Amino acid sequence: MSNIIRRDPLDDFFRGFFVRPVDFGAGTGLSAEAPQMRVDVKETAESYEVHAELPGMKKEDIHVHIDGPVISISAERKQEKEVKEGERVLRTERYFGKVSRSFQLGQDVDEAKATARFADGVLALTLPKKAEAQAKRLTID
Repeated sequence: MSNIIRRDPLDDFFRGFFVRPVDFGAGTGLSAEAPQMRVDVKETAESYEVHAELPGMKKEDIHVHIDGPVISISAERKQEKEVKEGERVLRTERYFGKVSRSFQLGQDVDEAKATARFADGVLALTLPKKAEAQAKRLTID
């Protein structure tokens, strides 16, 4: 008795059709879905610590924008088209393109004191909290 099962390529297409987005390029390098940027955010009394995974990115292709309590991180990986004479690409699965992520923190960030480091594919941000404005009491004349 044989254990060989005939595979129908349409099974992969219809399996989970209503559960996940359609990916017409699965396994071909033409994937419709870009990888998500994974982010960890921690809060201390004085600051926020953000760690974002950006594997394969170069630090000059990463941009961080601070607007009050809103932090935006964007990065772009350019496609490498280095094919030498006599070579041909059989398969490419590495992602290239843009990825971005924005989120709001609980308090405004002091942009002047914020720092960023990028090492081993991880962007580390230290975002000091901005001192809250003290209420001012007016005297009535």
